[in-house]
Amino acid sequence: MSHPDLVLADLVLAFHGTEKPAGQRLASRVVLAVAAALPQVRVHLGWADVLTPTLTQTLSAVGPAVVVPCFLASGYHVTSDLPAAVQASGGRARLTPSLGAAPEAVLAARLAEAGGPGDAVVLAAAGSKRETANRQAADAAARLAREIGRPVRPAFVTAAAPSPAEVVAALRAAGYRRVAIASFLLAPGVFHDRLRSAGADLVSEPIGDHPLVIRTIVDRYRQAVADGDDRIWAGADRQGAIA
Repeated sequence: MSHPDLVLADLVLAFHGTEKPAGQRLASRVVLAVAAALPQVRVHLGWADVLTPTLTQTLSAVGPAVVVPCFLASGYHVTSDLPAAVQASGGRARLTPSLGAAPEAVLAARLAEAGGPGDAVVLAAAGSKRETANRQAADAAARLAREIGRPVRPAFVTAAAPSPAEVVAALRAAGYRRVAIASFLLAPGVFHDRLRSAGADLVSEPIGDHPLVIRTIVDRYRQAVADGDDRIWAGADRQGAIA
């Protein structure tokens, strides 16, 4: 039966946060693109760090919601901060898996846009104290190597080793003349800026608002809705839990 008053759960996109205006604009573009793909859903932004509104603040201001972590790997924010914020919402929100590693086709496309792939590639991830997140980056490097037919080595901007500069130097010492860095970062910011001083011949742009990123967010939301009773009636208690 069709119910014209049926309202879907809100969607909150959780981004890391950056003081860089370019990174903030990227997050806004993603919100707009997702809203265009889900015209019946209210889409909001919540920051995990640096900026406001925080995810906790956003969740306190909306109804029942699905939270999609806009992160490529399962580091501290994905495994600790965001679940804590969702838990503090009193059961009004459901947390989906993070975006996960970007498809190798996206990384390859960004490299090509920058003039790559070159003779060898450094896949530069943010880095984490959680080994699981770092293994995800290493797996992405292996997939990208198969995609482009070049050696690809993982590196980490912070919290883990080796650094992008160290891997660039090692590849040059091994005889590779033109070394590229594939940015395994979602948005512009301090981490991406550091890649430009790592000694590579070219650095790809962050993954950003690539259509596959938007599609993944939409899929995360739809799966969360399909997995539970995330629909409520207009005028009903908007404090009701999403199990």
